[in-house]
Amino acid sequence: MGKRGIPSEAGDLAQNGMRAALPVMAAVFISFLIIGMALPVLPLHVHDHLGFGPFVIGIVAGCQFIAALLSRLWAGRLTDTQGAKRAVVLGLIAAMIGGACYLASLVLLALPELSVVVLLFGRALLGGAESLIITGGMLWGLGLVVPNRGAKVIAWVGMSMFAAVAVGAPVGSLVYARANFLGIATLTAGLPALALIMIAPLKPLVPAPSTPANIRAVLSAVMLPGIGFALSGITFGSIIAFLTLFFAIQGWAHGAFAFTIFAVALILVRVFAAQLPDRFGGATVAMGCLAFQAAGVAMIAFASRGEVAMAGAALGGAGFSLVFPSFGIEAVRRAPPQARGLAMGTYNAFLDLTLGIGSPFLGLLASHAGLNAVFLASAVAALLAVPIAVVLRGRRVAQAA
Repeated sequence: MGKRGIPSEAGDLAQNGMRAALPVMAAVFISFLIIGMALPVLPLHVHDHLGFGPFVIGIVAGCQFIAALLSRLWAGRLTDTQGAKRAVVLGLIAAMIGGACYLASLVLLALPELSVVVLLFGRALLGGAESLIITGGMLWGLGLVVPNRGAKVIAWVGMSMFAAVAVGAPVGSLVYARANFLGIATLTAGLPALALIMIAPLKPLVPAPSTPANIRAVLSAVMLPGIGFALSGITFGSIIAFLTLFFAIQGWAHGAFAFTIFAVALILVRVFAAQLPDRFGGATVAMGCLAFQAAGVAMIAFASRGEVAMAGAALGGAGFSLVFPSFGIEAVRRAPPQARGLAMGTYNAFLDLTLGIGSPFLGLLASHAGLNAVFLASAVAALLAVPIAVVLRGRRVAQAA
């Protein structure tokens, strides 16, 4: 017997499954690394080299996220019917083609309108690639471990995503400073090939033949966890969009370091505590994490010194860290077994909605009430998600009884 009465064979299977899932996590990391690299440099490229203003910059920046949102359900359905490995492979190929479009747009710099159209096509392909890779990657990871490690897999795959975006931004700025957009385009086209090589030896998980699940049933299962995660995700949107600006307006130094503190806290909690939702239940862990998250962003809102805001960023990042896997495992468990990919795709779409719709509203709030109000609103939103976690926990207790 292993620890806590778990048979050692099951423990070995869990460990082997986590090791087997590492290439999948690496593929997710690489995919979101190239997404993160482009975030800080696309506006510069579109403005300085193509000569377009803020409106076109906004279209180019947002095109990928719109494509990701629109392709979530399709990516989930494909994962359920054709297998997780096929979804990830197709996503990586689409990412390579998207990078090739980036390169082709550089050939057309003398024709700015045509160049930006090709660039938009590449961004749309990368959005679809993102949907396929994160949905397929999560379902693939879930299939490689024993059921009571599901939340840990979601946490680690999700950590690969968030960490890659956090690392990608400074890496992209460095590459752009040395090689302009050509360096970004080359890496975008080439890095997915490395990920393909890494996952090639892995055996695919063959989906069991089944009747396709009703989309309404999946939406019904995912709706409450998804709304809870969307409310929590407002914190992520406020941190990535407004934290460094808040530090600058307040006259505090090291605003970028505050963002790093948020990201590091998020990663560390996932490394050392990813098993908690599996052990205590996703809804139960979400309740506590949301409280810590709300306290952290409230500290930022009311901070009188930069050090206090940094402590708030650390607490907020630690709290936000496990909300994603906690609500995610609730979504997967409530969904029909033959539609887990569709459930994960739908669940991930709630963050797209939060960042795509919530961030502009936060900007509007900031323009009328100041940046403090942005972080205070984020804290309120996190607290509004607590009753959702309470309801989900009550339903699980009732089902167990």
